[in-house]
Parts: sequence; structure tokens; C-alpha cells
Amino acid sequence: MDMEPYYITHDIRLCCFTAKSFPDGVMDAFKRLHAKVPNQKGRRLFGISWPDGKGSMVYKAAIEEVSPGENQELGAETYTLRKGEYLSLVVHNFMDDIPSIGKAFRQLVGAPGVHPDTIGVEEYLSNTDVRCMVPMMATTSHN
Repeated sequence: MDMEPYYITHDIRLCCFTAKSFPDGVMDAFKRLHAKVPNQKGRRLFGISWPDGKGSMVYKAAIEEVSPGENQELGAETYTLRKGEYLSLVVHNFMDDIPSIGKAFRQLVGAPGVHPDTIGVEEYLSNTDVRCMVPMMATTSHN
């Protein structure tokens, strides 16, 4: 898979639902998100993850916020995806090979200039394609 730079031009506020466990709870987190936000037309869908410091991962299913205060209305958590340069890989047909997402992140985190404990961001481009990305700065900020 070919890595390439990807730029997020502005901070993106997200409505999030945390998985109870990783990886087993990820689908349930997305089911809760889809139940709370059935009409997702025109909104970007994300997954955000980072190491919890105890050998596991924190994972949040997330959707782009459309209006201030929407998180409270949905009973969702708030997360701000920071603008900046990311290193990315696009995984095609990910539902046919879910482990390919983990392989993409291992490749990204192994690249020069990427902190091993950084966040991983999945942007679901379609029902078949996902952009996996990590920030190109040495930050481990989780908000």
C-alpha cells in the first residue's frame, strides 16, 4: 500500500460513541451512532483510536458535527480532529478484509516522523473504502 500525505485544512468537531472494548465493541459503537444519527447524508464518518496505556485501544465511532450543541442532543461525546498534515493510506474493499485496516495502521505508525502512541484516524470514504491516517507531528494528544 502506498502512503501519501493528506491535509486536514480545519479542525473538525465530531460526535462520538466509545466502543466498550477493542476490537470486539467497534461494530456496537457504530450501531449506536447510526441509531442516534439515522440521516448521515453529507456528513463524514470517522473512527478514532489510540493506545490506552494498558495494552489495549480506545476506539470512538464518530460523525462530523453539523451544529453547535449537537453532541448534547445526541448524548454523544465531543472530539476535535485537529487540522494539519497526516500520513495516509486508502484501504479498498475493507469489509472483505477487516484486518487490512490494522495492517495499514502498523505501516503508518512505522513510518519516520510518526510517534508510535499517536492517534489513528479512519475516514470512511464509502461503504467499501476507508482512509487510514496518523498525524505527522509527534503529538499524542487525545481530547
